[in-house]
Amino acid sequence: MKKIRKAVIPVAGFGTRFLPATKSTPKEMMPLIDKPIIHYIVEEAVKSGIETIIFVTGRHKRAIEDYFDYYPELEQVLSKSGKEKEIQMLRQISNMAEFVYIRQKQQLGLGHAVLTAANLVGDEPFAVLLGDEIIKNDEKPGIKQLIDVYYQFGKSVIGTMEVPKEDVSKYGIVAGKEVMNGIKLVESLIEKPSIEEAPSTTAIIGRYVLTPDVFDALRETPVGRGGEIQLTDGLSKLREKEVIYAKDIEGIRHDTGNKLGYIEAIIDFALDRKDLRDEVFKMVKEKCKEMEKDSVEQN
Repeated sequence: MKKIRKAVIPVAGFGTRFLPATKSTPKEMMPLIDKPIIHYIVEEAVKSGIETIIFVTGRHKRAIEDYFDYYPELEQVLSKSGKEKEIQMLRQISNMAEFVYIRQKQQLGLGHAVLTAANLVGDEPFAVLLGDEIIKNDEKPGIKQLIDVYYQFGKSVIGTMEVPKEDVSKYGIVAGKEVMNGIKLVESLIEKPSIEEAPSTTAIIGRYVLTPDVFDALRETPVGRGGEIQLTDGLSKLREKEVIYAKDIEGIRHDTGNKLGYIEAIIDFALDRKDLRDEVFKMVKEKCKEMEKDSVEQN
């Protein structure tokens, strides 16, 4: 069984939900305290044994490439100030993995973005991590949980979680037969179904481990919902030829692709830090008291 060495991270989207900020700043580069969102995604991959990160990017995402590159001019300024610790920190970012970039010339969906990386992935199994979803798990990173299942069964594995019934239309949904605790043999997949169409409340989240056979499946996948080539549809096509598993990912998931999810992630990460926890907690507590007082006065 081939080792999973590569991860594909699609980052070509415009991030329109965060306009005007994303007019000039990629949404993946928006900070969670003092590190951009994409840094956490790459850290998860590297901690899971990934050696090569393939960014599927666009012409407006050069900031991501610059972030993971060396910055000798900044290092020179820091060196003059004796800030060797900061220099080492910057170099560690550049040395986290091998970084490769390929442009998705047309934004035709997640399935198309993954297919864009086909030549770089080759005939190896690989991971896919979406660039706006963070999985917090100090014991075992989210994508590592899927990699372990792949090594157990040798087939593609989809990361999942349970969602309220009223939210199924926001996700790709899978149904399947449980074969082990938290692991299902996938029987059907559907992209953003209505409540009536949904075969379950098991939602696909932004983590996958895929066999290279998915590329042929994606080439055969017609344009689907939203006029795009959906990865869920491609996986449904792949399932016609080989089995696919789904694994409920353990950990705290933050969807930073929407405003409330982004704010929640900032607060969560701030409360995790010893240098910020007490002051942030005090700030939030005081703000809540002010809002309660205003509410009472208005009523």
